[in-house]
Amino acid sequence: MRVQVLFFGVLKDIVGRPSEALELDEGATVGDVLQHYESRIPKLGQVLPSVALSVNQHYAGPGAVLGEGDEVALLPPVSGGLPAVSRAAIVREPIDTQKILGQIKRPEDGAAIAFEGIVRNNTKGRQTLYLDYEAYEDMALKQMEGLAEEALERFQVRDVALVHRLGRLQIGETSVLIVVASAHRGAAYEASRWLIDTLKRTVPIWKKEYFVDGAVWADGELFPDEISRAQGSPAKPVASK
Repeated sequence: MRVQVLFFGVLKDIVGRPSEALELDEGATVGDVLQHYESRIPKLGQVLPSVALSVNQHYAGPGAVLGEGDEVALLPPVSGGLPAVSRAAIVREPIDTQKILGQIKRPEDGAAIAFEGIVRNNTKGRQTLYLDYEAYEDMALKQMEGLAEEALERFQVRDVALVHRLGRLQIGETSVLIVVASAHRGAAYEASRWLIDTLKRTVPIWKKEYFVDGAVWADGELFPDEISRAQGSPAKPVASK
């Protein structure tokens, strides 16, 4: 049977391509996919303890059994206009914070909080020229929508919006926007903090930083314990937002 294997962030650089088709025996598992690449690309084995896995855009473990046409993704630690019926969006144009904030606010709200993640001009003393964001888009959008729904239930806020931009971003531009509207400011603050922290750990979006003296995939946070890794226990983060 044939499956499609996807690589993101630093894994794409290690493997040398963003995706490829792989022939496997019937009944093969995600672990068989990992074994294939470990034997072919030894460097990949060094980072697998930090890598999460998905099958058909759902997180999965190495024991997941694969079928014909399945899509397997190897995910390094993650760095993710609003459709009328959605609380999440992935865009490539500049994010209009005031427009989205205006769409969210209602007369019954006592608080509306907008958090913007913006591109700064340096990282650890190195001058940054620009950033380049990429994502496993379909899965990232599903994860963002799930976070929005969970925030509504967990914090009892009225509405939320999550927007992440992909592609090349210049210094000072907004990479991610989170808006929370609520009757009370406490719940809005808590929901906003939880959303950005959880998005950075779980949504498959990565950034590459371009400096005056080179480029690197940004160090990221490890996936939460409940997300299975490709191998063993977590190691040092590989790349992220």
